[in-house]
Amino acid sequence: MELESIQIPAINLFASSYLKQEKPVVDFFHYRLSDEHVFEKRLRELENRTFLRNEIASCVEEYMEDFLHIPAVQRSIHKLKLPNSAVVLGGQQAGLLTGPLYTIHKIISVIRFAGLQEEKLGVPVIPVFWIAGEDHDFLEVNHLYVQKGTKMEKISYPERILEKKMVSDISFDKITMQKWVEGIIRQFGETEHTNGLLNLLREAIERSNTIADFFRCLIAQLFSQYGLLLIDSAFEPLRKLEIPYFRHMIYENKSITEKVLEQQSIIRQAGFSKMIELSEEAANLFLYECGERILLEYKKEKERFTGKNGEIEISMDHLLDRLKTEPHCFSNNVVTRPIMQEQLFPTLAFIAGPGEIAYWAELKLAFEFLNMKLPPILPRLNITLLERSVARDLEVLGIDVKTAIESGVSSEKNKYWDTVRDDTFHDLIESTKEGLLEQYEKIKERARKMELGTFSLVEKNLELHLRQLDYLQKKTDQNLMVKHQAILQKYDRIENSLHPNGGPQERVWNLFYFMNQYGISFIQDLLELPFAFDGTHQLVKI
Repeated sequence: MELESIQIPAINLFASSYLKQEKPVVDFFHYRLSDEHVFEKRLRELENRTFLRNEIASCVEEYMEDFLHIPAVQRSIHKLKLPNSAVVLGGQQAGLLTGPLYTIHKIISVIRFAGLQEEKLGVPVIPVFWIAGEDHDFLEVNHLYVQKGTKMEKISYPERILEKKMVSDISFDKITMQKWVEGIIRQFGETEHTNGLLNLLREAIERSNTIADFFRCLIAQLFSQYGLLLIDSAFEPLRKLEIPYFRHMIYENKSITEKVLEQQSIIRQAGFSKMIELSEEAANLFLYECGERILLEYKKEKERFTGKNGEIEISMDHLLDRLKTEPHCFSNNVVTRPIMQEQLFPTLAFIAGPGEIAYWAELKLAFEFLNMKLPPILPRLNITLLERSVARDLEVLGIDVKTAIESGVSSEKNKYWDTVRDDTFHDLIESTKEGLLEQYEKIKERARKMELGTFSLVEKNLELHLRQLDYLQKKTDQNLMVKHQAILQKYDRIENSLHPNGGPQERVWNLFYFMNQYGISFIQDLLELPFAFDGTHQLVKI
């Protein structure tokens, strides 16, 4: 593998300004990444706060109990208990087969940056990945994409989930999952690595009961040797630790919402749109009732909490009583999840995707209200994997890789097609159509005068001729495409690989395709690359 840094602007204008550390965006955060001493300052700030280090370490230990035989996991849990330790934290939903590549990019970012900062600061820094198992939008995580012909096709897991269950509560049929996974891997193509991957997946399926379990097993199998610690936000022992923090959030729900709305107003005045949809009555908590997550609002006039859609109504006292006895029924939303993470873990840096950066900016005043600072928000690595065959196609066609990543090659393909298609033939077809239309107008006019009732027959006859001409044109184009298929396929391969479905590679492609091609050691090879956390795009030439 080779690594090259290239300049590709972020699609998100807010994230782009943050990467450049430009005003006014940097003013929406407590730390500036452009400050060379930013992480030393963050460590000093963490020293003034109290964390339940032993308790959270024990909780993580329980969650990862079937991976405690791995020495790197034991070392990380031990480090987490130390009074001067810190963590680099990132999180994502539990996608099938680890989800899109950006989840892997985030994990690599967490591991690599933790190692860099531990070496630089001389204190224990642990990589921690927060699995958002409390999320209930299964449709966001129940699929992946495979290449079929010239397109990337979405393949969804067949079992349907109708309730708004947390992903951590969504169980699956092992036989159905096994068949689906095998089908996916087979579509990646048979290689010398396929059987090994299938064995890894079968083991993970056998050890799992829920979608989040399956994700946990795969991530742990692939990354725990690098000391990565995992925790599911819906893990019941974690919920018990969170009781005092939930209690405070319930008491202060109105003030937290007011602070977020105030910060959103400041950001909006600077010319940016808000990311978090929030009503003035938002309580920023979910309550699990009858297997579904219900978003709570607080009705000040009633002094009661209600479901956003009126599903339930409950007093604050009753809600607090529920918290004591059933903490597993409570979960956070996009506002309170970052707050909860920061109260639990001594976070040196939070690894964020482009959209997450903007979310965090809207929480600044809420954090200040709770006597905390936003952690330094470090943009995750943006990585594109360039296979050798695709690199050859780029070279043959004379296309710059930066252009292909940034905007795709559809326009270049269309330009090439314009040079090889027979425009004269197209013109002849069009002139024939025009002539037919002109002659058929005369035929229709004559039919009307004859009053023979043949007008509709004339219309159908015209439509038949036009369809035949369209068919002739289409078949001729297809024959030309076959003649130039080798070149057109190069454009399609480049597009599917580097700009699939009109967007970044990391949103569509899945890690298991690459491991099927290059082996399980593909992960180790990636982690050995000297990735730079400097805002540049990281091009990995395989």
